[in-house]
Amino acid sequence: MSTISCDEVARVAALARIDLTDEEVAKFAGELDVIVESVARVSKVATLDVPATSHPLPLTNVFRDDVPEPSLPIDDVLAAAPESQDGKFVVAQILGEE
Repeated sequence: MSTISCDEVARVAALARIDLTDEEVAKFAGELDVIVESVARVSKVATLDVPATSHPLPLTNVFRDDVPEPSLPIDDVLAAAPESQDGKFVVAQILGEE
């Protein structure tokens, strides 16, 4: 028995402003029905004593600890810049503003 009708697919497509032909509506109704049946089948197997998982392997944070350190001296940073003025980087104007 089909749980997704062609009318439902056509209605959702219209809401999403997707223009589908009658053949596409019938095709998608069948494909969506297979998905719904598969989810229902998995739901029957899943039990309360099986924890939900988002990843098959345990993951740990691979980032280093966030430890504050002294910054580079401003003069050293600006020495590597193509152009600087008054202790700041000079960059090309991109918005056409004065």
